Amino acid sequence: MLLKKALLYLFLSISFVMNAQKSDTGKVVKSDAEWKSQLTELQYQVTRQKLTERPFTGEYYLNKEDGIYYCVACGNPLFYSDTKYESGCGWPSFYKPVSKNSVIELADTTHGMNRIEIQCAQCNSHLGHVFPDGPKPTGLRYCINSAALNFGKEKDPKKTK
Repeated sequence: MLLKKALLYLFLSISFVMNAQKSDTGKVVKSDAEWKSQLTELQYQVTRQKLTERPFTGEYYLNKEDGIYYCVACGNPLFYSDTKYESGCGWPSFYKPVSKNSVIELADTTHGMNRIEIQCAQCNSHLGHVFPDGPKPTGLRYCINSAALNFGKEKDPKKTK
């Protein structure tokens, strides 16, 4: 099973590099059909259609391993595991991204709420939302859908690029 996961991760990493098309701005740009063929149905619904996976069901919700969380769509490093914490909200929660250039924040007024949506800075995939009720040192809670993430046990994102 571990070998199967490792091979899948390797295949996905190679696939990201080979299939990624970058625009003049450095963003990964793909057609809707390309995203659908690359992602599972749930990954597509979350990252491209901005749906939310059910709480307490995601693959990485209880993950406590050391490593890095990447964008499932483009492989962009998003969060270090040492910034992950148990918030009780039902989704993986982090108090800061790998860098301020890893994610972008957008106003989200859907469903009658005022929230801040988080997207991958490289491919504009919907990741989740950020809230001002997190722990120190940032006071932020990045509430992220597991379906928008891949996880790697390496500690340096430069080693995988």
